[in-house]
Amino acid sequence: MARIRAHDYDDRRRRILEIAAALIAEHGFDGASMSMIAARASLSKPGLYHYYDSKEALLFDILHSHLTALRATIAAVPGDLAPEARLRALIQALLAAYRDADDRHKAQINDLPRLPREQQQAIKAIERDIIAPFREVIAALNPRLEPHQLTPVTMSLFGILNWQYTWFQASGRMSLEDYGELVARLFLDGLKSLP
Repeated sequence: MARIRAHDYDDRRRRILEIAAALIAEHGFDGASMSMIAARASLSKPGLYHYYDSKEALLFDILHSHLTALRATIAAVPGDLAPEARLRALIQALLAAYRDADDRHKAQINDLPRLPREQQQAIKAIERDIIAPFREVIAALNPRLEPHQLTPVTMSLFGILNWQYTWFQASGRMSLEDYGELVARLFLDGLKSLP
């Protein structure tokens, strides 16, 4: 007989993902055991396996849900803005989506290779969807860029934005929005100077 789902199944599953992401960020993928995740979630180990049959399944769901939310946030930025305004809006939207997502973001950066190849490809496809609007607006801002320059320029912007979680302090003198504007100004000024 099939096991009946609890009425709060989805809420519990989201809570498990938050806990697993925090433990993976803190202890690494190898160091965060299913037993640790179950204990932190106040579940038995068999109870945890009712929701996820492996740590890899947990990791995939952490990354997939995180990146799907990022993709939706980026897709909501109006496409009819002038290029400079659109780049600013994309940067602000991305940083806002990164707020309170450090654990999931760290898992994305560090642990994607732990997944089976087909799951890695699914995650990378979502990443490409997130990157595409940035690439398009960068091409519009500097049409002189050669195709072989566009990817390094776009990924340089992501390098600036993706690593802010390692040093940015919300309690500091600069807000995340101010940081986004600083990045936009640095990047726009630099982009104009590229041949």
